Amino acid sequence: MNFKDTILYLTKAVAFGLVMAAAFIFVTSITNNSNFNNGLTTTQHHNDLSFAKAVRRAAPAVVNIYSLSLDQNSPLNSSSLQGLGSGVIMSKEGYILTNYHVIKKADEIVIALQDGRKFTSEVVGSDPVTDLAVLKIEGDNLPIVPINLSKPAQVGDVVLAIGNPYNLGQTITQGIISATGRNGLSSGYLDFLQTDAAINAGNSGGALIDTTGELIGINTAAFQIGDEGGGHGINFAIPIKLAHSIMGKLIKNGRVIRGALGISGEPLSPVMAQILNLPDLKGVLVTAVDPKGPAADAKLRPRDVIIAYAEESVPGVEMLMDRIAETAPGDSITMTIIREGKSYDVPVIIGEKAVVP
Repeated sequence: MNFKDTILYLTKAVAFGLVMAAAFIFVTSITNNSNFNNGLTTTQHHNDLSFAKAVRRAAPAVVNIYSLSLDQNSPLNSSSLQGLGSGVIMSKEGYILTNYHVIKKADEIVIALQDGRKFTSEVVGSDPVTDLAVLKIEGDNLPIVPINLSKPAQVGDVVLAIGNPYNLGQTITQGIISATGRNGLSSGYLDFLQTDAAINAGNSGGALIDTTGELIGINTAAFQIGDEGGGHGINFAIPIKLAHSIMGKLIKNGRVIRGALGISGEPLSPVMAQILNLPDLKGVLVTAVDPKGPAADAKLRPRDVIIAYAEESVPGVEMLMDRIAETAPGDSITMTIIREGKSYDVPVIIGEKAVVP
């Protein structure tokens, strides 16, 4: 090998070495960056999946509710308390929202906070229709649950249920909103939020919160078939907008005053619409009229179709019943009805719905 060939060989070897070194540095850099980024992603992912901050915001305001045995000499002795359920402190004045069924049979009610304080409470008011009750305690520096009435829950939202299941102590369960209903003053499961977050005995009256810690509902019941204990992943909570409205009425009046019209109705079916010669399928078909109710006084009849209530169109039975319930007794409103194919405006004075214990 001559000198020229030797120089060429050495040059190629050095170039190859430099290329390999550069490639090694490049690959190492990518690997390190990937590992670093994966570390950040993992950490960030972990933080995103933790609901600890939300729980810290809301959990102190979720209380345990006990019934006090009246024959005990030490009224606040823990051995004399029987666990009933849970409640949520809604204001600095000490108003607590819970379920009516939690406290309806209690002789004397004791509220236990998560910081160890205990208070006897008074019942401000209750509403069996929506299964809500308001209690009141007197205390300083009470924790208050955060709420946002303008942010409705949506199907698919992640939620946390906070309560005292089986008197085990405060427990958090997690799930999603499976279905949503409507906000109103009538009754039935359509009013509720449905969730698969576990709501067991003792969770009733507790908080259903979102991932920011804001209250979105009051836990109420698990779906049951017969006498079995639930466990189907179908649980219900009262939407906070409805619960907050009921709370205000109970604080003001001690009860919820609902309007009543004195009718029974059903959705207008295509068959009935054809029989009654109605081109529009929207409305409520009156099926019965209470002879002593406001509807009878206004001369409403079975087979009348209510298509508007106080100038608001009526798409279905639930909406109409809610509007009637929300109307103050004694108020005069005008309904638009269809009778025998003709439209009439009918004034009616709303009565008061009887309270069912």
